[in-house]
Amino acid sequence: MKRLIWILVVLLSVLGAGSAHAQKVLNVIGDSYVANHKRPAEEAWHSKLAKELGYTYHNYGRNGSCVAFDRTHDGRFNFGPAMWVRYTAMATDADYVLIVAGHNDAEKVGENVDSLQMFADSLDVLLTGIERLCPKARIGYVTPWYVDRPGFAPVCKVIQKVCKKHRIPVLMNYDKKCIIQVRDEKFRKQYFQAPNDMAHLNAEGHDLFLPVAKQWFLKRVVKQ
Repeated sequence: MKRLIWILVVLLSVLGAGSAHAQKVLNVIGDSYVANHKRPAEEAWHSKLAKELGYTYHNYGRNGSCVAFDRTHDGRFNFGPAMWVRYTAMATDADYVLIVAGHNDAEKVGENVDSLQMFADSLDVLLTGIERLCPKARIGYVTPWYVDRPGFAPVCKVIQKVCKKHRIPVLMNYDKKCIIQVRDEKFRKQYFQAPNDMAHLNAEGHDLFLPVAKQWFLKRVVKQ
């Protein structure tokens, strides 16, 4: 009887170690859509996604960050280097990498063609770099919301084009059918961190978006 109990204990310990070893790792890199602006990152949909799926979660969001443009000395704030530079700080053992970025780039690009090309080139470098840094990772890209300002439409089109080149699935939120109705003042008042905020969801907004993001993630990123 004692021998049987000992065998069971050994088996359970082995299975437990195997489960821990098999735990997936999710890196999320981006701007304040990832850092979650003035609210805890734990409220963000990607944090909740990782928790629901039992993943180890690494958040590499930085308020004000751009894919293409260095903002280390941009005004009175230090928003740090561009993502195509700082991605190298990510954990290399990631099974999945989500990039949630482009809002600040769109603001910078506006209607400037040269800036848009700089964004496209930088995004290509970023994706190539992540592919090399995290060789086993499946990558997905989540675009900015459907913001009615110059720069957002062309930046989101570039995201689609460059990601297609890398065979990376895109969750296209720059769409009037997006569940996050950023152009609706009443919607923003309920689901964003402030009525005039067009970037940062509150906890209720993240909960609203989570099922959409989860469905896309499982279908397009995990199973790609």
